Amino acid sequence: MAPLRVLCIHGYRQNGSSFREKTGALRKLLKKQLELVYITAPLTVQTAATEEVPNEENNSVPAPGGNEEPRGWWFSDIQARSFNAQQQCEASLGLDESISAVREAVKAQGPFDGVLGFSQGAAFVAMLCSLQEQKLELELDFRFSILVAGFRSACEEHQKFYDAPLQIPSLHVFGLEDRVIPDSMSRDLLPSFQDPQVLIHPGGHFVPAAAAHRQTYQDFLKQFQ
Repeated sequence: MAPLRVLCIHGYRQNGSSFREKTGALRKLLKKQLELVYITAPLTVQTAATEEVPNEENNSVPAPGGNEEPRGWWFSDIQARSFNAQQQCEASLGLDESISAVREAVKAQGPFDGVLGFSQGAAFVAMLCSLQEQKLELELDFRFSILVAGFRSACEEHQKFYDAPLQIPSLHVFGLEDRVIPDSMSRDLLPSFQDPQVLIHPGGHFVPAAAAHRQTYQDFLKQFQ
């Protein structure tokens, strides 16, 4: 059986290379089920050397040998060109560029069976699924979504993505000790999906891939193989 091809959407301050490194255990755990394809967001995140980074995602310093800069999918603070998942904002910056980047990746590297996102990337995946179901992005044809440490965007202009529960099968993964995206924020995203499947782990802000999690991933994936 050929593995399912999954497009991987990294978190804020990560890039395709660093996210690939961070998900090595997941690739190993599900190597028979999944082929993971990584892309990098178009927006460069500027960090002053002295700037404190409370929103560090998955210890997301660039991985060894990864020479790509930290990136993001949109900024909640347009002036500062920065992002905070809990920041209320009326408008964001860069989302259209990111949608274009995904569209081009699907054209060049697709088709994909599913899409997986982490943190800001998971919030972005929910938006992509909404665009797909509204038939606003005809290149997108994902059969399932996996959202790790996902959340609803607090940005006013993004509320249109949550108008109707999404029909796409979804697996929502989040940690009870997550200090970056508290599990309450991930739970708030669940009603945006019809019949969401859930995997809760005891840890923090990372993609869990212990042997104990294999069965849940496999049970979710086997319906698409």
